Amino acid sequence: MDERFELITRNLEEVLTLEDLRNLLEREERLKHYIGFEISGQIHIGSGLMCMSKVKDFMDAEVECKIFLADWHAWINDKLGGDIEVIKKVAVGYFKEGLKASFACVGGDPAKLKFVLGSELYHNNDDYWRTLIDVSKNTSLGRIQRSITIMGRKEGDAVDFAKLIYPPMQVADIFIQGINLAHSGLDQRKAHVVAREVADKLKISILMNKKKEKIKPVAVHHHLVLGLGKPSVWPVSKEQMKELLSNMKMSKSIPDSAIFITDSSEEIKRKLGKAFCPEKEVDFNPVLDWAKYLIFRSEKDKLKVERPVKFGGNLEIKNFNELEEIYKKGELHPMDLKSGVAEALIKILEPARKHFEQPKIKKMKEEMERLIVTR
Repeated sequence: MDERFELITRNLEEVLTLEDLRNLLEREERLKHYIGFEISGQIHIGSGLMCMSKVKDFMDAEVECKIFLADWHAWINDKLGGDIEVIKKVAVGYFKEGLKASFACVGGDPAKLKFVLGSELYHNNDDYWRTLIDVSKNTSLGRIQRSITIMGRKEGDAVDFAKLIYPPMQVADIFIQGINLAHSGLDQRKAHVVAREVADKLKISILMNKKKEKIKPVAVHHHLVLGLGKPSVWPVSKEQMKELLSNMKMSKSIPDSAIFITDSSEEIKRKLGKAFCPEKEVDFNPVLDWAKYLIFRSEKDKLKVERPVKFGGNLEIKNFNELEEIYKKGELHPMDLKSGVAEALIKILEPARKHFEQPKIKKMKEEMERLIVTR
Protein backbone atom coordinates (compact mmCIF):
# COMPACT_ATOMS: atom_id res chain seq x y z
CA MET A 1 0.00 0.00 0.00
CA ASP A 2 2.84 2.39 0.84
CA GLU A 3 4.44 1.80 -2.57
CA ARG A 4 1.15 2.55 -4.33
CA PHE A 5 0.68 5.66 -2.20
CA GLU A 6 4.19 6.88 -3.08
CA LEU A 7 3.66 6.31 -6.81
CA ILE A 8 0.31 8.09 -6.83
CA THR A 9 1.46 11.13 -4.85
CA ARG A 10 4.99 11.77 -6.13
CA ASN A 11 5.67 14.87 -8.24
CA LEU A 12 2.25 16.35 -7.44
CA GLU A 13 1.40 19.85 -6.26
CA GLU A 14 -1.64 18.80 -4.26
CA VAL A 15 -3.84 15.88 -3.19
CA LEU A 16 -7.39 16.51 -1.99
CA THR A 17 -7.09 14.79 0.37
CA LEU A 18 -4.24 12.54 1.46
CA GLU A 19 -6.50 11.04 4.11
CA ASP A 20 -9.18 10.17 1.56
CA LEU A 21 -6.57 8.57 -0.69
CA ARG A 22 -5.19 6.47 2.16
CA ASN A 23 -8.71 5.33 3.02
CA LEU A 24 -9.27 4.14 -0.55
CA LEU A 25 -6.00 2.22 -0.51
CA GLU A 26 -6.44 0.74 2.96
CA ARG A 27 -9.92 -0.50 2.11
CA GLU A 28 -8.64 -1.92 -1.19
CA GLU A 29 -11.13 0.07 -3.23
CA ARG A 30 -10.92 -0.16 -6.99
CA LEU A 31 -9.19 3.07 -8.04
CA LYS A 32 -10.72 4.66 -11.14
CA HIS A 33 -8.81 7.59 -12.62
CA TYR A 34 -9.40 10.02 -15.42
CA ILE A 35 -7.74 13.07 -16.89
CA GLY A 36 -9.46 15.23 -19.49
CA PHE A 37 -7.87 17.10 -22.39
CA GLU A 38 -9.40 19.95 -24.35
CA ILE A 39 -8.74 19.34 -28.02
CA SER A 40 -6.72 22.13 -29.62
CA GLY A 41 -3.43 22.37 -31.51
CA GLN A 42 -0.10 20.65 -31.07
CA ILE A 43 0.65 18.81 -27.83
CA HIS A 44 3.47 20.38 -25.84
CA ILE A 45 5.60 18.68 -23.21
CA GLY A 46 3.53 20.18 -20.39
CA SER A 47 0.56 18.08 -21.52
CA GLY A 48 2.52 15.25 -23.11
CA LEU A 49 5.27 14.53 -20.59
CA MET A 50 4.00 16.07 -17.35
CA CYS A 51 0.48 14.65 -17.56
CA MET A 52 1.37 11.28 -19.00
CA SER A 53 4.23 10.66 -16.58
CA LYS A 54 1.62 10.78 -13.82
CA VAL A 55 -0.67 8.45 -15.77
CA LYS A 56 2.31 6.06 -15.91
CA ASP A 57 2.71 6.35 -12.12
CA PHE A 58 -0.99 5.61 -11.63
CA MET A 59 -0.88 2.56 -13.87
CA ASP A 60 2.20 1.29 -12.03
CA ALA A 61 0.14 1.70 -8.84
CA GLU A 62 -2.59 -0.54 -10.29
CA VAL A 63 -5.02 2.30 -10.95
CA GLU A 64 -7.55 1.93 -13.77
CA CYS A 65 -6.80 4.95 -16.00
CA LYS A 66 -8.88 6.75 -18.63
CA ILE A 67 -7.92 9.55 -20.98
CA PHE A 68 -10.92 11.76 -21.67
CA LEU A 69 -10.92 13.53 -25.05
CA ALA A 70 -13.06 16.55 -24.20
CA ASP A 71 -14.41 17.51 -27.62
CA TRP A 72 -17.56 19.21 -26.26
CA HIS A 73 -15.50 21.25 -23.82
CA ALA A 74 -13.20 22.34 -26.65
CA TRP A 75 -16.28 23.33 -28.67
CA ILE A 76 -17.68 25.40 -25.77
CA ASN A 77 -14.26 27.04 -25.31
CA ASP A 78 -14.02 28.03 -29.02
CA LYS A 79 -11.02 25.82 -29.80
CA LEU A 80 -10.21 25.02 -33.46
CA GLY A 81 -12.61 27.69 -34.65
CA GLY A 82 -15.45 26.31 -32.56
CA ASP A 83 -16.23 23.66 -35.20
CA ILE A 84 -17.34 20.51 -33.37
CA GLU A 85 -16.76 18.21 -36.34
CA VAL A 86 -13.19 19.46 -36.80
CA ILE A 87 -12.56 19.13 -33.06
CA LYS A 88 -13.84 15.55 -33.06
CA LYS A 89 -11.68 14.64 -36.06
CA VAL A 90 -8.53 16.03 -34.43
CA ALA A 91 -9.44 14.33 -31.13
CA VAL A 92 -9.57 10.78 -32.49
CA GLY A 93 -6.71 11.42 -34.91
CA TYR A 94 -3.71 13.59 -34.05
CA PHE A 95 -4.54 14.19 -30.39
CA LYS A 96 -5.09 10.54 -29.50
CA GLU A 97 -1.91 9.52 -31.31
CA GLY A 98 0.03 12.35 -29.67
CA LEU A 99 -0.95 11.23 -26.19
CA LYS A 100 -0.07 7.62 -27.01
CA ALA A 101 3.35 8.79 -28.25
CA SER A 102 3.82 10.90 -25.11
CA PHE A 103 3.04 7.90 -22.94
CA ALA A 104 5.73 5.93 -24.75
CA CYS A 105 8.19 8.77 -24.06
CA VAL A 106 7.76 8.31 -20.29
CA GLY A 107 8.14 4.53 -20.49
CA GLY A 108 4.49 3.54 -20.74
CA ASP A 109 2.84 1.01 -23.03
CA PRO A 110 0.47 2.95 -25.34
CA ALA A 111 -1.58 -0.21 -25.96
CA LYS A 112 -2.75 -0.07 -22.33
CA LEU A 113 -4.27 3.41 -22.62
CA LYS A 114 -8.06 3.68 -22.59
CA PHE A 115 -9.62 6.68 -24.35
CA VAL A 116 -13.12 8.09 -23.94
CA LEU A 117 -14.48 10.65 -26.41
CA GLY A 118 -16.82 13.12 -24.76
CA SER A 119 -19.44 13.09 -27.50
CA GLU A 120 -19.60 9.28 -27.37
CA LEU A 121 -20.05 9.32 -23.59
CA TYR A 122 -22.89 11.86 -23.86
CA HIS A 123 -24.70 10.36 -26.86
CA ASN A 124 -28.12 8.91 -25.92
CA ASN A 125 -27.04 9.04 -22.27
CA ASP A 126 -29.95 10.43 -20.26
CA ASP A 127 -28.13 9.70 -17.00
CA TYR A 128 -25.31 12.04 -17.99
CA TRP A 129 -27.66 14.97 -18.58
CA ARG A 130 -29.57 14.21 -15.38
CA THR A 131 -26.21 14.19 -13.54
CA LEU A 132 -25.32 17.54 -15.09
CA ILE A 133 -28.58 19.05 -13.79
CA ASP A 134 -28.07 17.44 -10.39
CA VAL A 135 -24.59 18.96 -10.13
CA SER A 136 -25.93 22.35 -11.24
CA LYS A 137 -28.76 22.27 -8.67
CA ASN A 138 -26.21 21.76 -5.91
CA THR A 139 -23.86 24.61 -6.72
CA SER A 140 -24.35 28.36 -7.13
CA LEU A 141 -24.08 30.69 -10.09
CA GLY A 142 -21.37 32.62 -8.24
CA ARG A 143 -19.31 29.46 -7.77
CA ILE A 144 -19.62 28.61 -11.46
CA GLN A 145 -18.65 32.15 -12.51
CA ARG A 146 -15.54 31.92 -10.35
CA SER A 147 -14.74 28.54 -11.90
CA ILE A 148 -14.40 29.74 -15.51
CA THR A 149 -10.67 30.14 -14.85
CA ILE A 150 -10.43 26.39 -15.58
CA MET A 151 -11.02 27.36 -19.24
CA GLY A 152 -8.14 29.82 -19.30
CA ARG A 153 -10.59 32.70 -18.80
CA LYS A 154 -10.23 35.39 -16.17
CA GLU A 155 -12.70 35.61 -13.33
CA GLY A 156 -15.17 38.38 -14.13
CA ASP A 157 -14.73 38.13 -17.92
CA ALA A 158 -17.86 38.64 -19.99
CA VAL A 159 -18.55 35.22 -21.53
CA ASP A 160 -21.34 33.61 -23.49
CA PHE A 161 -23.73 31.47 -21.47
CA ALA A 162 -22.39 28.18 -22.90
CA LYS A 163 -19.13 28.73 -21.02
CA LEU A 164 -21.01 28.60 -17.72
CA ILE A 165 -22.08 25.06 -18.62
CA TYR A 166 -18.44 23.98 -18.93
CA PRO A 167 -17.59 23.64 -15.18
CA PRO A 168 -20.67 21.58 -14.20
CA MET A 169 -20.11 19.40 -17.29
CA GLN A 170 -16.58 18.71 -16.12
CA VAL A 171 -17.90 17.78 -12.69
CA ALA A 172 -20.60 15.56 -14.22
CA ASP A 173 -17.89 13.77 -16.23
CA ILE A 174 -16.39 12.59 -12.95
CA PHE A 175 -19.57 11.18 -11.45
CA ILE A 176 -21.05 9.58 -14.58
CA GLN A 177 -17.82 7.58 -15.01
CA GLY A 178 -17.61 6.62 -11.34
CA ILE A 179 -14.23 8.32 -10.95
CA ASN A 180 -12.74 8.29 -7.46
CA LEU A 181 -9.32 9.64 -8.55
CA ALA A 182 -9.76 12.82 -10.61
CA HIS A 183 -6.51 14.09 -12.13
CA SER A 184 -5.55 17.40 -13.74
CA GLY A 185 -3.09 20.24 -13.65
CA LEU A 186 -3.41 22.73 -10.82
CA ASP A 187 -5.33 25.05 -13.17
CA GLN A 188 -8.37 22.71 -13.02
CA ARG A 189 -8.54 22.73 -9.23
CA LYS A 190 -11.79 24.72 -8.99
CA ALA A 191 -13.78 22.09 -10.89
CA HIS A 192 -12.49 19.37 -8.58
CA VAL A 193 -13.36 21.41 -5.49
CA VAL A 194 -16.95 21.71 -6.78
CA ALA A 195 -17.00 17.94 -7.37
CA ARG A 196 -15.96 17.30 -3.78
CA GLU A 197 -18.48 19.85 -2.47
CA VAL A 198 -21.47 18.32 -4.26
CA ALA A 199 -20.50 14.65 -3.84
CA ASP A 200 -22.63 13.99 -0.76
CA LYS A 201 -25.59 16.00 -2.10
CA LEU A 202 -26.13 14.23 -5.41
CA LYS A 203 -29.10 11.97 -6.07
CA ILE A 204 -27.95 10.89 -9.54
CA SER A 205 -24.65 9.06 -10.31
CA ILE A 206 -23.70 8.91 -6.65
CA LEU A 207 -20.05 8.02 -6.00
CA MET A 208 -19.86 5.18 -3.47
CA ASN A 209 -17.33 2.82 -1.95
CA LYS A 210 -17.65 -0.96 -1.68
CA LYS A 211 -19.80 -0.56 1.45
CA LYS A 212 -22.27 1.57 -0.57
CA GLU A 213 -21.33 4.69 1.41
CA LYS A 214 -21.16 8.07 -0.33
CA ILE A 215 -17.60 9.29 -0.87
CA LYS A 216 -15.89 12.31 -2.36
CA PRO A 217 -13.58 11.89 -5.37
CA VAL A 218 -9.90 12.28 -4.51
CA ALA A 219 -8.43 15.11 -6.63
CA VAL A 220 -4.76 15.04 -7.62
CA HIS A 221 -3.08 18.03 -9.27
CA HIS A 222 0.23 17.92 -11.08
CA HIS A 223 2.61 20.83 -11.59
CA LEU A 224 2.12 23.26 -14.49
CA VAL A 225 5.51 23.52 -16.16
CA LEU A 226 6.74 27.02 -16.94
CA GLY A 227 7.05 28.57 -20.36
CA LEU A 228 10.52 29.59 -21.49
CA GLY A 229 9.81 33.31 -21.87
CA LYS A 230 11.01 36.18 -19.73
CA PRO A 231 8.39 37.73 -17.42
CA SER A 232 7.17 41.21 -18.39
CA VAL A 233 8.49 42.46 -15.04
CA TRP A 234 11.81 41.23 -13.66
CA PRO A 235 13.04 40.93 -10.98
CA VAL A 236 9.99 40.37 -8.78
CA SER A 237 9.52 40.25 -5.03
CA LYS A 238 8.81 37.04 -3.12
CA GLU A 239 5.24 38.26 -2.66
CA GLN A 240 4.79 38.43 -6.44
CA MET A 241 6.46 35.08 -7.11
CA LYS A 242 3.36 32.92 -6.59
CA GLU A 243 1.34 34.94 -9.08
CA LEU A 244 4.24 34.92 -11.54
CA LEU A 245 4.51 31.13 -11.37
CA SER A 246 0.80 30.68 -12.09
CA ASN A 247 0.76 33.20 -14.95
CA MET A 248 3.85 31.95 -16.77
CA LYS A 249 2.82 28.36 -17.48
CA MET A 250 3.72 26.88 -20.84
CA SER A 251 1.35 27.89 -23.63
CA LYS A 252 1.06 26.60 -27.19
CA SER A 253 -0.17 30.07 -28.20
CA ILE A 254 3.42 31.28 -27.67
CA PRO A 255 5.32 28.63 -29.68
CA ASP A 256 8.84 29.65 -28.62
CA SER A 257 7.85 29.35 -24.94
CA ALA A 258 6.98 25.69 -25.42
CA ILE A 259 8.48 22.54 -26.82
CA PHE A 260 6.11 20.32 -28.74
CA ILE A 261 6.43 16.56 -28.60
CA THR A 262 7.42 16.33 -32.28
CA ASP A 263 9.91 19.23 -32.31
CA SER A 264 13.20 18.39 -34.03
CA SER A 265 16.49 18.23 -32.15
CA GLU A 266 17.50 21.55 -33.75
CA GLU A 267 14.26 23.20 -32.71
CA ILE A 268 14.59 22.01 -29.11
CA LYS A 269 18.15 23.35 -28.91
CA ARG A 270 17.12 26.66 -30.50
CA LYS A 271 14.22 27.25 -28.10
CA LEU A 272 16.20 26.33 -25.01
CA GLY A 273 19.16 28.36 -26.22
CA LYS A 274 17.10 31.56 -26.02
CA ALA A 275 15.20 30.59 -22.85
CA PHE A 276 15.01 32.85 -19.82
CA CYS A 277 17.54 31.35 -17.40
CA PRO A 278 19.16 33.91 -15.06
CA GLU A 279 22.49 32.95 -13.57
CA LYS A 280 22.24 31.55 -10.01
CA GLU A 281 18.44 32.11 -10.04
CA VAL A 282 16.54 29.10 -8.64
CA ASP A 283 13.18 30.55 -7.50
CA PHE A 284 11.97 31.38 -11.02
CA ASN A 285 13.90 29.56 -13.69
CA PRO A 286 11.99 27.72 -16.46
CA VAL A 287 14.96 25.54 -17.39
CA LEU A 288 15.41 24.33 -13.81
CA ASP A 289 11.64 23.83 -13.61
CA TRP A 290 11.77 21.51 -16.62
CA ALA A 291 14.71 19.62 -15.16
CA LYS A 292 12.87 19.08 -11.88
CA TYR A 293 9.56 17.87 -13.28
CA LEU A 294 10.38 16.39 -16.68
CA ILE A 295 13.87 14.92 -16.27
CA PHE A 296 14.22 13.97 -12.59
CA ARG A 297 10.95 12.04 -12.51
CA SER A 298 12.32 9.18 -10.42
CA GLU A 299 15.35 8.29 -8.31
CA LYS A 300 16.94 6.54 -11.31
CA ASP A 301 16.98 9.64 -13.53
CA LYS A 302 20.17 11.66 -14.05
CA LEU A 303 21.16 14.76 -15.97
CA LYS A 304 24.35 14.73 -18.00
CA VAL A 305 26.01 18.03 -18.85
CA GLU A 306 28.87 18.04 -21.33
CA ARG A 307 31.31 20.94 -21.15
CA PRO A 308 35.02 21.57 -21.87
CA VAL A 309 37.61 20.68 -19.22
CA LYS A 310 38.53 24.37 -18.85
CA PHE A 311 34.97 25.03 -17.66
CA GLY A 312 34.95 22.15 -15.19
CA GLY A 313 34.48 19.14 -17.45
CA ASN A 314 31.46 16.88 -17.84
CA LEU A 315 28.92 16.49 -15.05
CA GLU A 316 26.52 13.69 -14.14
CA ILE A 317 23.97 15.12 -11.73
CA LYS A 318 22.09 12.50 -9.70
CA ASN A 319 19.05 14.46 -8.44
CA PHE A 320 17.39 17.85 -8.60
CA ASN A 321 18.60 18.99 -5.17
CA GLU A 322 22.19 18.53 -6.35
CA LEU A 323 21.45 20.45 -9.56
CA GLU A 324 19.77 23.29 -7.68
CA GLU A 325 22.69 23.62 -5.26
CA ILE A 326 25.32 23.63 -8.02
CA TYR A 327 23.40 26.22 -10.03
CA LYS A 328 22.72 28.46 -7.03
CA LYS A 329 26.44 28.59 -6.27
CA GLY A 330 27.25 29.59 -9.85
CA GLU A 331 29.12 26.35 -10.52
CA LEU A 332 27.02 25.66 -13.61
CA HIS A 333 26.66 28.26 -16.37
CA PRO A 334 23.15 28.91 -17.79
CA MET A 335 24.21 27.87 -21.31
CA ASP A 336 25.57 24.55 -19.99
CA LEU A 337 22.34 23.94 -18.10
CA LYS A 338 20.29 24.71 -21.22
CA SER A 339 22.46 22.40 -23.30
CA GLY A 340 22.14 19.53 -20.83
CA VAL A 341 18.37 19.88 -20.53
CA ALA A 342 18.01 20.12 -24.32
CA GLU A 343 19.95 16.89 -24.86
CA ALA A 344 17.92 15.11 -22.18
CA LEU A 345 14.62 16.20 -23.74
CA ILE A 346 15.77 15.23 -27.24
CA LYS A 347 16.39 11.72 -25.94
CA ILE A 348 13.11 11.54 -23.98
CA LEU A 349 11.03 12.70 -26.97
CA GLU A 350 12.62 10.31 -29.47
CA PRO A 351 9.66 7.84 -29.37
CA ALA A 352 7.24 10.65 -30.26
CA ARG A 353 9.31 11.79 -33.23
CA LYS A 354 9.53 8.19 -34.48
CA HIS A 355 5.80 7.63 -33.97
CA PHE A 356 4.95 10.61 -36.15
CA GLU A 357 7.31 9.46 -38.89
CA GLN A 358 4.80 6.73 -39.74
CA PRO A 359 2.99 7.87 -42.92
CA LYS A 360 -0.54 7.46 -41.55
CA ILE A 361 0.26 9.21 -38.25
CA LYS A 362 2.28 11.92 -39.99
CA LYS A 363 -0.73 12.62 -42.21
CA MET A 364 -2.90 13.17 -39.11
CA LYS A 365 -0.49 15.82 -37.83
CA GLU A 366 -0.33 17.56 -41.22
CA GLU A 367 -4.12 17.56 -41.45
CA MET A 368 -4.41 19.04 -37.94
CA GLU A 369 -1.94 21.80 -38.89
CA ARG A 370 -3.92 22.63 -42.02
CA LEU A 371 -7.14 22.82 -40.04
CA ILE A 372 -5.55 25.23 -37.55
CA VAL A 373 -4.24 27.50 -40.33
CA THR A 374 -7.67 27.73 -41.96
CA ARG A 375 -9.35 28.73 -38.68
